[in-house]
Amino acid sequence: MSDQASDAILKLQNVHTDIAQYHILHGVDLAVERGAVTMLLGRNGVGKTTTLRTIMGLWTAHTGTIHFDTDNITETPTPARARAGIGFVPEDMGIFTDLTVEENMTLAAASGPLSPQRRDWIFSAFPPLKTFWNSEAGNLSGGQKQMLSIARAMAEERKLYLIDEPTKGLAPAIVSTMAAALKELKNQGASILMVEQNFAVAKAIGDYAAVMDDGKIVWSGTMQELATNAALQEQLMGLSMEAAT
Repeated sequence: MSDQASDAILKLQNVHTDIAQYHILHGVDLAVERGAVTMLLGRNGVGKTTTLRTIMGLWTAHTGTIHFDTDNITETPTPARARAGIGFVPEDMGIFTDLTVEENMTLAAASGPLSPQRRDWIFSAFPPLKTFWNSEAGNLSGGQKQMLSIARAMAEERKLYLIDEPTKGLAPAIVSTMAAALKELKNQGASILMVEQNFAVAKAIGDYAAVMDDGKIVWSGTMQELATNAALQEQLMGLSMEAAT
């Protein structure tokens, strides 16, 4: 991503991460361009989720550096990374099931009450959240819980959103709603790094792509370049986006 690096909001350089006795990341080099969507792709188990969690500080990089905006955040605690403007949507959603949708959103708006304008925009993106605003989050369907998880990250405007497999296991209609909301977030100028296994969604939303294998980035470039090259897809991931269009 040589073109990205000139205005990257996030840069990882030679990042290594261990989890217990396992060496998961083997020198990750990654740049996320400001105001664009970068898709982090690859087979299961190659280190994509570990990369997001390392960026968020939930796991510690023992070698290498992570720069966010103008700051070196390699050793910055997770809460400080969140306050600096990084929003994280984990694969396990991370919602509070015994609290209402409204209470979940209130907790997510760390700098103050959720503004009416932001709330209305979230309602337009995810209409079920308006319907179940006063319901306990544990009573939502799987797709509605995922909407709430993403909406929590959107409760305030963030500089960077880290989103881990937002459409996994969802019905096609909900996937469409999710993709439309993420497109709108992108259109507002958000910077997004997203792990996604649905290649149709990746192609529709992504500006750039980085492909992981064995704990490192093995290819990076534009999403268009990857999406239009079936041989490259097969070489990198053993998959073809054409099957998902």
